[in-house]
Amino acid sequence: MEWSIHQIARLAGTTSRTLRHYGDVGLLEPSRVGANGYRYYDRTGLLALQRILLLRQLGLGLPRIREVMARQTDPGEALTVHLRWLRLEQQRLDDQITAVQNTLRRLERGDDLMAEEALHGFDHTRYRDEVEQRWGQEAYRSSDAWWRGMTDDERAGWQRAQERLQQDWAAAADAGEDPAGETAQALAARHADGLASIPGTPGHGTGAPDADYLRGLGELYVADDRFAAHYGGAANAAFVRDALRRYADGVEGDRA
Repeated sequence: MEWSIHQIARLAGTTSRTLRHYGDVGLLEPSRVGANGYRYYDRTGLLALQRILLLRQLGLGLPRIREVMARQTDPGEALTVHLRWLRLEQQRLDDQITAVQNTLRRLERGDDLMAEEALHGFDHTRYRDEVEQRWGQEAYRSSDAWWRGMTDDERAGWQRAQERLQQDWAAAADAGEDPAGETAQALAARHADGLASIPGTPGHGTGAPDADYLRGLGELYVADDRFAAHYGGAANAAFVRDALRRYADGVEGDRA
């Protein structure tokens, strides 16, 4: 079975011009080109386009998408990874939808609001015990005050940036990047810069987090399934840990 470029563009909510561009850069080859110049796509092309669209949603540019698809040649394995991330995102959104629906029902009935119910899925303090145990109560108090001092838009922007970073980490791990390579170390730098901006973080105000703090976080990501899930599972969390460890070694060396 084949679909014309116009059919595929309509179903994907994109344009024929975009699909042709994907073909020009080596991402989406048509199964054939008709006498009228129209491109047609078969099952292989459909699978390729689905992967391209999913990777674009993760924020990857076309050159990086080409690298990922060249390394992950089995579409079934690649889509399994995507499905895992989509389910994690679905769970987060489902929790927030349920919270909002419950709040609306209580408002309509004039009932008292239940804090635990209204804020389910929005809790930024769920790792408080880990933070205080590892880095002290002052570290948590400072970071919590920083968080509460933000506007709603600022908090939403911060969360979006962190989600994008987690997705980029997962994409790099799934692509088989070297933890010591340029891509992974660029992600580690983004990760470290974000942490260093938070008051209470060891090394805050010095330009980079404390090296031991980075290493400890990496170990925590692997040891705790709740953290590992943010990166797509234990294997991907191990990739993040190894990249942060290598980055921390470099930070430590620069300060020596």
